[in-house]
Amino acid sequence: MKSNLLGSHHLLALPLLIGNILQQFYNTIDALIVGRYLGISAFAAIGLSGTIMNLFIFVLNGFCVGISMLFAQFYGMHNEKNFRKEFALSIWAGLLITAILSILSLLFLRPLLRMMQTPDNVFPYVISYLTIILCSLFATYFYNLFSNVLRSVGDTNASLLFLFVSILLNTLLDILFIAVLHMGIAGGAYATVISQLFSACCCYLYLRKRYPMLICRKEDFTFHKTLLTQTLSYGIVSALHQSSLYIGKLLVQGAVNTLGTSAIASYTATMRVEGIVNAFSDSGSQSMSILIAQNHGAGNKKTVCEGFHHGLLLLVLSGILLSAIMFLTSPICMMFLIGSNDEQIIAPGISYLKVISIFYVLCYIGNAFVGFFRGVGKVNIPFIATTVHITLRVILSYLLVERLGLPAVAIATGIGWICVVFVHEFSYLKYQKRINKSY
Repeated sequence: MKSNLLGSHHLLALPLLIGNILQQFYNTIDALIVGRYLGISAFAAIGLSGTIMNLFIFVLNGFCVGISMLFAQFYGMHNEKNFRKEFALSIWAGLLITAILSILSLLFLRPLLRMMQTPDNVFPYVISYLTIILCSLFATYFYNLFSNVLRSVGDTNASLLFLFVSILLNTLLDILFIAVLHMGIAGGAYATVISQLFSACCCYLYLRKRYPMLICRKEDFTFHKTLLTQTLSYGIVSALHQSSLYIGKLLVQGAVNTLGTSAIASYTATMRVEGIVNAFSDSGSQSMSILIAQNHGAGNKKTVCEGFHHGLLLLVLSGILLSAIMFLTSPICMMFLIGSNDEQIIAPGISYLKVISIFYVLCYIGNAFVGFFRGVGKVNIPFIATTVHITLRVILSYLLVERLGLPAVAIATGIGWICVVFVHEFSYLKYQKRINKSY
């Protein structure tokens, strides 16, 4: 049993890990090509657009991740009927949610950009790019939905393949639309939308061929109150969890901005390092969620607990190893990412990485609990823990940053992770006590 669990965890986690690392590059392609061919104003517009666009992406992806736990549970139960009904419901929900988000975001886009004091030379670029992206949120939703359906049945290799196809197509279309056809910044937006739509279609066609019994049929498009309640519960809480993480980062960025340009550049570089380290943690958590949800749906309570303990052990060991690597290689990482020996930029980043590496294993432990609670359907617990973390992180960052500089953000983040682990551990023991009483 132990080897089976570990083997299953590795088989699921590895494609997810590669996918999470690839995702780090996906969002930079438009910026690199736009900056190369359209100049600094267009390059700045991509960065500013990303700040707004990512919030919607986190909401939609969070919703899809949440309902994918329902898919995994139904798959574990071998309940194909409810799987298809949930599939149909998620399609209707996606069309409604993306329509509302697109309309509201377009209505408030100009006032929001004015409130953000967007420079006049950047403003038209941002409007052009975001109008196309926000009109096409349905493409983002269905790409994430079908990818998460594949992951929920354990087919992480296929979802990785289609992510790679999406990145490759996006790159080729960026070059074609911007460098060859001279479509301007709008070309980058069209490239993103087309690549997502193409990959969404590939995912759906693959699902239809590989898992025909799970594809919704005409009779599945009916109203189911209980299923709707579950879908909204899982989806909305998970969306809030994902978006709150991003909002927290934006608020912390405000504290960093008070330190000046050098600190902002230094912090930006550290975020790239953390993005890679977090990819390992996120993939481990996602694979745990899938395995636990499938076994929870099948009623294998013992396997659920064993899966959590094995996953926790793997993440703790990974966290210790990667924390040590981050601590030891922080000077090399900063010099590579900054591309110069400017001590004013490099030194704060090295201090930040060394301080936060001391706490990073707690992030991995917290993500192990997130994987467990998502898998068993207690999606509200990670949201509560994340809210506690963000609140502490933001408050302490603003209180300490003037005195301690960039390392203050690392200390604030570490204290937040300590509280997250306490909240999760308390909730886990309470959950286990209730489960044991049911036997």
